[in-house]
Amino acid sequence: MAIATINPADNSTVAEFDEFSDQQVDAAVDAAAAAYPAWRARPAAERAAVLARAAELMADRVDELASLLTLEMGKLIGESEGEVALAASILRYYADNSAAMTADETIEVDDGSAIVRTVPIGTLLGIMPWNFPLYQVVRFAAPNLALGNTVLIKHASNCPQSALALERLFADAGAPAGVYTNLFVSGSKIARIIGNPAIKGVSLTGSEAAGASVGEHAGKNLKKSVLELGGSDPFVVLDAGEDFDRLIEAAVTGRMANTGQSCVASKRFFVVGELYDRFVAGLVGAFEALRAGDPKDTSTTLGPLSSEQAAADLAEIVQDALDHGATAEVGGHRMARPGAYFEATVLTGVTAEMRASREELFGPVAVVYAVEDADDAVTQANASTFGLGATVYSGDAEAARAVADRLDSGMVWINHPTGTAPELPFGGVERSGYGRELSHYGLGEFANHKLIRTVPEKSPIAGAGG
Repeated sequence: MAIATINPADNSTVAEFDEFSDQQVDAAVDAAAAAYPAWRARPAAERAAVLARAAELMADRVDELASLLTLEMGKLIGESEGEVALAASILRYYADNSAAMTADETIEVDDGSAIVRTVPIGTLLGIMPWNFPLYQVVRFAAPNLALGNTVLIKHASNCPQSALALERLFADAGAPAGVYTNLFVSGSKIARIIGNPAIKGVSLTGSEAAGASVGEHAGKNLKKSVLELGGSDPFVVLDAGEDFDRLIEAAVTGRMANTGQSCVASKRFFVVGELYDRFVAGLVGAFEALRAGDPKDTSTTLGPLSSEQAAADLAEIVQDALDHGATAEVGGHRMARPGAYFEATVLTGVTAEMRASREELFGPVAVVYAVEDADDAVTQANASTFGLGATVYSGDAEAARAVADRLDSGMVWINHPTGTAPELPFGGVERSGYGRELSHYGLGEFANHKLIRTVPEKSPIAGAGG
């Protein structure tokens, strides 16, 4: 796969970059491993200061970074600015809180002392997607750099300039050479990198197929892995509460943020009872009001997908649904204009034999189902093989929490589409992956929780276990 910036708004090739040779990759891994002992030995406050400075630089460079995100993957410029701000907030969060998160934990024992000390494990590989080129990299890199690990990042091949800008930012923030390193490599080189003895763990955000491959290679090499894969997040509407317009706003935001290209986007809407027709009409009206255009233009409300291939893949799944009897209440097709644009689409009548019922719709397409009651909603929502995020909407918070408890999902938000924040753990179950990022959970994934047990010298010697 070419490593290139291709503007999805018009499919023009802007810049191309050479892939690293095996020798260059090996040298980068060696440099990261060589940098690890000194980085680990630095006082935690000094590592935190690098993250704090990176956050400042990110805020200072918001225009440059946001423009690159919009150029390389078509994100609306306002959303690109929001992504920069979110990434900066994660850096600040770990700069401010990592020391407390890694404080020794004391375990009460009969004699002597016992502590659990959280320490780094070494050099890590992060394999990152294209849909959030800053946020998803930083949510992996920030906690691990704070902990004392060194990281190598394999960015998505269509975001090379974003990759270089982030590598430069960490260097400018004071990260020593080898602590944060960008790798321009294709997916075919990943197994070889994971197999390098210097790599101690690997994290991937991407597709099920990529996750299965990375998990296999990590397991074969006895290395820790964290996988954040796809999602087909349910949005369960028990009732409209006191504000129907807010419900529709939440549904549109949940489905259309990042032009629907988010693992935790609301993709399947389950609407209870007589509210169904009104909900569909409200969603259709909101989708019809979206206006496609240049994602750099602040008046544009519907941008392109990330690539021509992404648009073609989405069109294939939607057409399969239409061919098998589903209805496009609005949209349903590619747009007759240059670029990777797809109409904002609402599908109804989707049934189990259609691909749209079981595959992730990565784009501006919502599937709406009528359900009889909360039990029916839970049953249908849990029929998916995914389990990343979910939303439950109701004016009755107790009823919403009861449904949330029954959903097979790593995250459930009530009366708000699935979101993210530095202090909230992020991750899924089932085919959406395993492990957690962000909060203290994310900092603990690639850590050695080391027990240090001190026994008084005159105590009896007991037999070993294990």
